[in-house]
Amino acid sequence: MRDKEPLRFDLEALLASHGDERAIVAFREQQTLFAQGDPADAVFYIVKGSITLTVSKQRKEVVIATLAPGDFFGEGCLAGQRLRMATATATTDSSVVRLEKKTMIRLLHDEPRLSKPFMSYMLSRNVRIEDDLLDQLFESTEQRLARTLLLLAHAGKDREAENVVPKVTQESLAEMIGTTRAHVGFFMNRFRQLGFIEYNGVLRVRRSLLNIVLHD
Repeated sequence: MRDKEPLRFDLEALLASHGDERAIVAFREQQTLFAQGDPADAVFYIVKGSITLTVSKQRKEVVIATLAPGDFFGEGCLAGQRLRMATATATTDSSVVRLEKKTMIRLLHDEPRLSKPFMSYMLSRNVRIEDDLLDQLFESTEQRLARTLLLLAHAGKDREAENVVPKVTQESLAEMIGTTRAHVGFFMNRFRQLGFIEYNGVLRVRRSLLNIVLHD
């Protein structure tokens, strides 16, 4: 897993050096940062908390990503996207950096401290999307759920035995892996019985859950 700490430090320091501290914005839990169809005019970077991206169509809402500190989102505006293709909502109390499109373009051009890790992040995002497609095609529901929990917890990034998952509902997990809430509940109970996860108000994922993902 990639280590996000140096990137978060550099970006905050970079913003401060440009006198743009006002760009750090706090959002309450369940508050919308932008809605599907809004003008796409800025890129966001998560400093604290968790952000969920959802897409709505024909009265159905689907979770397409749950993001954590160190993640960018809204970068579609840099590729000519004029309207937001998804809705961004704070899953927990969160702080994000908001960079206007023109500011982000200038910084990517002038600041290798930002441009290099940003490009690395976007490449890893593309790999993640490809993995998700293969995941949907070839892996079982149990494996998809295990992989999603490990990704949400960033398990192994600090070589810890267990990592905390940002607040996420079983309904959201079901939408993310393309199954029902009942199936998610069944496998979550199984993971807990096997000692792969713990839940006592906070969901903790052990690295041993990787055994489910690797099981053929």
